[in-house]
Amino acid sequence: MKNKVIMWVGGVLAFLVLLFALLFAFRSKMLSYTVERVIAKVESRYPVDLNIGNAAFVNWNAVVLSDITLVPHGLDTLFTTDSVHATVGFRSLFKGRVVFRRLEVNDSYLTAVKKGDVTNFDFLLKKDEKAPEQPKDTTEAGRNYGQLLNRLLETAFDNVPDQVDFKNLNASYTSTSRTIDVRMPYLLINDGKIDSEVYVRTDSLVNNLHVKGTIDARDYNISASLYTADTAGIRLPYVQQKFDAMVAFDTLHVSLKDKKYRNDVLTVSGSAMVNNLMLNHPKLADEDIQVVEGAVNYVLKLGQNLFVVDSLTEVRVNKARANIYASYQNKTSKIFDLKVKTEKVPGNDFFSSLPPGLFENLEGIKTQGWLQYDLNFHLNMDSVEQVVFDSDLDASEDFKIVEWGKTNIEKINSSFTHTMYEYGKPIRTFTVGPANPFYAPIHTISPYLRNAILSAEDAGFYSHNGFHEEAFRQAIIKNLEEGDFARGGSTISMQLVKNVFLTRQKTITRKVEEAIIVWLIENLDLVSKNRLFEVYLNIIEWGPDVYGAKDASRFYFGKQPSELNLAEAIFLTSIIPSPKRYRASFDNQGNLRSWKSGYYRMLGGIMRRRGLISQEEYENLYPNVHLYGRARDLIVTAPDTTMIEEDTNQFELETIDMLDF
Repeated sequence: MKNKVIMWVGGVLAFLVLLFALLFAFRSKMLSYTVERVIAKVESRYPVDLNIGNAAFVNWNAVVLSDITLVPHGLDTLFTTDSVHATVGFRSLFKGRVVFRRLEVNDSYLTAVKKGDVTNFDFLLKKDEKAPEQPKDTTEAGRNYGQLLNRLLETAFDNVPDQVDFKNLNASYTSTSRTIDVRMPYLLINDGKIDSEVYVRTDSLVNNLHVKGTIDARDYNISASLYTADTAGIRLPYVQQKFDAMVAFDTLHVSLKDKKYRNDVLTVSGSAMVNNLMLNHPKLADEDIQVVEGAVNYVLKLGQNLFVVDSLTEVRVNKARANIYASYQNKTSKIFDLKVKTEKVPGNDFFSSLPPGLFENLEGIKTQGWLQYDLNFHLNMDSVEQVVFDSDLDASEDFKIVEWGKTNIEKINSSFTHTMYEYGKPIRTFTVGPANPFYAPIHTISPYLRNAILSAEDAGFYSHNGFHEEAFRQAIIKNLEEGDFARGGSTISMQLVKNVFLTRQKTITRKVEEAIIVWLIENLDLVSKNRLFEVYLNIIEWGPDVYGAKDASRFYFGKQPSELNLAEAIFLTSIIPSPKRYRASFDNQGNLRSWKSGYYRMLGGIMRRRGLISQEEYENLYPNVHLYGRARDLIVTAPDTTMIEEDTNQFELETIDMLDF
């Protein structure tokens, strides 16, 4: 029995020795065969010449390839490399194919050139005309990017060698309008650790980067950190040209921790963190947005007509955290969803996390208590009018301002100095208070004017907490339909804050600051509703260097604001959205143009239904006013005649709200 075992073991060993001998004997032929197949496959698929000067084993499982070039027919050389040293995976020899486990590549150059409409790389981007036509799947609409990304990830990870030692890798792109140079002095991968330096020049912009990370190809796990190698930071190229924006940072950490592909949906998760991020875009803010530290733990899903940021995704900006859910579907129509939810955040953490320089009025605020925010947004582009917008900021019962910072928002409770700006420049400064002879306390302003403005601008002013979600929802609809900031959905509180504390620029950060200040004023009862309305009536613009109800009453009608009649009040209300266009309301004889009658009927009818005017006042309402004061001198340019021509040139009257009626 013992002898049989020895004989069996000896036979197995002999077989293995013979097998290794055969593999060793025929490995060169196997390598030559593999190289020939690769060259034939590339040259049959693309109009190129692929040359490999030499391919040989230097020991039992190490290969060296040298003098490799890829030259498109009749064009500049696309790729060259001096030498490639590779170690072949032992198991791959048994499978009849060569898989490299260690790679050493020296002096490689990828040179892309575009001359006019001719390039030396277009063939890589064109569809393979020699490949058999695949039957089209008519059941699918659009491309499954999850499937494509999954295939790319698996191909990339499955072909990552265990060890990499690249030296002097170079890539460039040259055209008549653009030059890109990338130089990598070295790239090392050893025992799953990545180390590299990268120098990137795009036209005149230069980035010097240091890259460190780890990779585990079997678990589809990679983590990498990009550090700036100098004090200039890392700036993304061409963002300024393409998006009129700027993005720069000092350090970026990115990781892919997991991937799953099931039921044609790819799910990937990981994290990212950026230090000293700087953003600039005219629609975001009128100055640089600086974030000391931003981070995200992400869970993304990609499928057929589906892009989802899962609700497990957490975003952090400095100390403030929020969970984000976002999705985009376009199977039958374009559908957008966005949900934002925060846990209870200490007020001091929230305000200290706001990027410095952007929210000047909020800098330095100290608070007590916590805040919590929820947002729900849904939009179907086939039914824009049904857009959903719910926004809610809650606070603890003990939440309060302990100390004001740069701006004391409660200043509007008493007299204060106010400066009006136009195109970013100060044009007039005046006192909002009794010291100003043009100041009008609210009780001295005609009820007709007060009620007309409330009816047109913000009917729920005395009942809401500073925000009118339905007005904002209607503004979203209007802006989507026109593709621009056509309407703001602002309440009187929001308009007041905009005029007193903020610039006139229409940026996202300005709207955010406006919303926060309004929330503080209204929810903490910092200023009474009557005082807010009184200040509003004394600072809004009503014409050329005309600010406030008293100034407007005298400018147009030579009256005190308490003496305004219903027709005069409706006229003054009608020009609030566009005060600089006041002259368009009149013909050259000082008569209101005929199209104004529609606005009078609409606003007068609203006031009658709300009980603000009587039926008799409504029936006697005539769309005309008599100009006196300085306005008449500016508007009337023709002599009086008995014949008044009707102006048929109408333009759309802009109103801010006109809701809830």
